[in-house]
This record gives sequence, structure tokens and C-alpha cells, in this order.
Amino acid sequence: MSLKDQLKDQQKLAMLAKDKQRLGTIRLLMAEIKQREIDTRVELNDEDILAVVTKMVKQRRDAISQFEAAGRQDLADKECAEIVVLQEFLPQQLTAEDIAALIEQAITESGAAVMADMGKVMAVLKPKIQGRADVGAVSAQVKTRLA
Repeated sequence: MSLKDQLKDQQKLAMLAKDKQRLGTIRLLMAEIKQREIDTRVELNDEDILAVVTKMVKQRRDAISQFEAAGRQDLADKECAEIVVLQEFLPQQLTAEDIAALIEQAITESGAAVMADMGKVMAVLKPKIQGRADVGAVSAQVKTRLA
């Protein structure tokens, strides 16, 4: 079953359960997927949908920090609830040990030795961590490792 089909099923279940918060979040995600499909004129596969979900989670995390800085805990709580729903559609998150092992494997696989080779390492690493870890944080770890 594709991720898109799972989303549709979960949307129906949220409607039946009258769970407005969950339904609203899933509808936002479906709208974002549809918008991306219209913009690119291509039907998104599971990997592309994971990228959309990951981006939406990152947007919510950024919004939470801004809302908390502005003293709007009510809005920050709403964003937290949306993150919980969105994360259900992401694969199991990688542990720090898994990430370190993947980084070492990517460095070996790409033959990287200096900082200039970081792009090669990230090209190997990104498909393996997409949706399972924060790409920015992993990039920082690779930079530290190559320095």
C-alpha cells in the first residue's frame, strides 16, 4: 500500500472518529502533496511524499520556536499536535549510532578524505536518511568528521 493510500485511509478514519485536529493536519498534508503534484505535473511517489512530510515537520518546529519566543504557547501547542500526526507517516527515526555508522559507510563508499568531498558523501547519504533523520544535523556531523 502506498503512502498516499495510507493517508487517504487515515483521513477517512479521522472523519469517522470526528477527530478535527487529526483530520485538519492530514488535509493540510494532502493539499501540500496535491500542490506539489500540480506544480511538477508528476504524481509523487512515496519518497517524494516523505520529503513533503519532512518539510512540513521542519516548518512546524520552526513555528514552535517562534511562537514560544512570542509568548504564544497556545499556538505552539497546536503546532506540536500537528507534528505528532505528521510523524506517524515518517519511517522509524534513526538512532545516533545508526547515523554514525551510515556516515562512516558513506565516507568509505564515496572515497571522501577532505572537506571538498562533502557533496559526494551527502549524495550517498541523503537517500538513506531521508525522512528518518534531520538532514541538516547529519550534514553538520559529516562536516565535523571530514574536518
